[in-house]
Amino acid sequence: MQNYTLIGAALLTLGLTAPSASADTLSATTDTATIPDTKQTFSAEDVFALEWANNVQVSPDGKHVVYVRSRYDIMTDGTRNALWLIDVESGAHTPLFADQYQYGNPTWSPDGTRLAFTSNRAGKNQIHVYWLEQQKLTAVTSVQQSPGNLSWSPNGTHIAFMMNEPAPKTDFAKSVKSASKPKDAKWAPAPIVVERTFYQRDGQGVVPSAYRQVFVVPSDGGSARQLTAGAFDHGGPLTWRDNQHIIFGATRAENWEYQTGEQDLWQVHTQSLELTQLTDQPGGEYSASLSPDGKNLAFLSRSSAPEPYHNAKLQVMNLSNGDIQSLQADFDRSMESPQWLDNKTLAVQYADRGQYKLAQVTLNDRRTDLTDKIGGTSVSRPYLFGMFSAAADSDVIAFTYGSATRPADVAVYDLKQRSEAKRTRVLTALNEDVLGYRELAQLNEFTYDSSFDGTEIHGWYLTPPNYDPSKAYPTMVEIHGGPHLAYGPFFSAEHQRYAAEGFVVFYNNYRGSTSYGKDFAMLLDGFYSSDNDLADHLSGLDVLIEKGVADPNNLFIAGGSAGGIATAFAVGTTDRFNAAAATNPVINWVSKTLTADSSIGQITNQFPALPWEDPDHYWARSPLSRVGNVKTPVLMFTGEKDRRTPIAETEQFYQALKIRQVPTVMVRIPDAYHGVTARPSRINAKVDYTVAWFKRYLKSADGE
Repeated sequence: MQNYTLIGAALLTLGLTAPSASADTLSATTDTATIPDTKQTFSAEDVFALEWANNVQVSPDGKHVVYVRSRYDIMTDGTRNALWLIDVESGAHTPLFADQYQYGNPTWSPDGTRLAFTSNRAGKNQIHVYWLEQQKLTAVTSVQQSPGNLSWSPNGTHIAFMMNEPAPKTDFAKSVKSASKPKDAKWAPAPIVVERTFYQRDGQGVVPSAYRQVFVVPSDGGSARQLTAGAFDHGGPLTWRDNQHIIFGATRAENWEYQTGEQDLWQVHTQSLELTQLTDQPGGEYSASLSPDGKNLAFLSRSSAPEPYHNAKLQVMNLSNGDIQSLQADFDRSMESPQWLDNKTLAVQYADRGQYKLAQVTLNDRRTDLTDKIGGTSVSRPYLFGMFSAAADSDVIAFTYGSATRPADVAVYDLKQRSEAKRTRVLTALNEDVLGYRELAQLNEFTYDSSFDGTEIHGWYLTPPNYDPSKAYPTMVEIHGGPHLAYGPFFSAEHQRYAAEGFVVFYNNYRGSTSYGKDFAMLLDGFYSSDNDLADHLSGLDVLIEKGVADPNNLFIAGGSAGGIATAFAVGTTDRFNAAAATNPVINWVSKTLTADSSIGQITNQFPALPWEDPDHYWARSPLSRVGNVKTPVLMFTGEKDRRTPIAETEQFYQALKIRQVPTVMVRIPDAYHGVTARPSRINAKVDYTVAWFKRYLKSADGE
């Protein structure tokens, strides 16, 4: 019999009292004499105080949730990641590891008595195991690279993981003969030899040649053994079929770097290292999950057709005969993260109209939606990001709870609870101490028809604190990246700050966005960016002007990545905007696709031919082709190390606008990649520079 009482005992022996997650309790214990009569608005300083939940993991018996509690650190300008534990029944909220180190990848042992996680407590990132009853901790690896994708064997004796393994020198690199460096000589850094097709990654730069491999280590510590080899990248999650076989994803073909949409499921024997291919469908198979009885393997599949968007489909393989059953085959949404609830039922999440829905799907192909509150893990902008965790034979599903006024909290959904109102419980209130005392912008949802072709567009707008409906406000449209991503009705630090500065903030899920079906996502195929999606943004502004919300004399445009491209394209097409702010834009599609880390996949899936075969198509889609029309003042904000939309793109637009004597400014962010707002100070910097730029071009009530 498995002992699931140990975690509760550990909570008692820790001797800690759980803080209440109730906003009412928090306000009741505050000295009301110190609270000002008028709430403050959301400020730059408040950004540093934000916290959010991620990587929630429910215990095997459903009684506890461990999660990564993240917060910004004003002293290091970074993010601190701690591990916290919650008792689902009582709500007791206890820190497991909250110190100067970083923690991630929490993973329960099968019997629920231990937690594996990664941490830099030992200097480098290593796998650690914590015994909850004994409150003992040890590092179980001593590896040179950073491990990830942790997975316990069913008997709890081993932990599988993935890690980069450096590739040996190529024949060419070994053939180079160089002079020997004298002792203590100070030479320039050695040349970097690049021969790989994928030689760079945004966030890392030019990377050493290495391949992602599968490893295993005893769960009580020891030497890690490499189970896969060769010049192939292998992918997680790792799924144990039994105590001797591990299932993973890989494309083990000689020219796999050119097959960007291909991946199959494989299994490896932990002793003999024998490899067996389990799937060979066209496209990619990934995210495998084994049923509790070991008979069925659920996984996701995606087409490899040369298109920019594909729905991920849910499939189940009978492991005894290899037969594959497709579930929800005609459902026009993309499935994510299949996890078994029992031998006949899976939990999944899918994006629908700007929200994540948690659903259960049975083997007889019946889908039941449970909640649409998953989200909140994107703090800077309101992207549709969030996750859930289910345990087989448990009635509790843990998830990140997103809302318009708070970043992600921890919540649970109780499948056994009869009352619909009581099935979802939010267990934390991580930001109540700050946001509970701020006057936040209010979110409003609406739909409208695009003037381009009548397509319905889904949008939201935030009104500033203390909004007066009798007045029209300066209004900015802020455009999401991707373009195959989506915004939703979630908290956004950037948008709240813009609104606190007096702007109405309008954002939408324009054509090409996810969560509205494949046809809608494909409306930008060959037209990214273009007059088509520009009409989606302008039509929304027209609706807000008609509502009396937006001041037609004070319209502004901003966006990042795909939104930065749309911004640059817009100012070359229309003069309606007083000013623009383009973050990480693409200006010239030829130079972008041939210098960025996404080159092969992007050229293959988003363009009809290679750049030198159809230069007219690339040029027509490039904002540089319309730079001669630009009159709008433009600010550009880009990381100097950006590998996805290299800063040379920004420089091209900046210099072209300078030649034409159009007001422009280039804000370069040192040591920043494409995730230019990864640090909290840079979230603020992006807002600060944009607000200052826009306010330079505000017009008075008479339009002057």
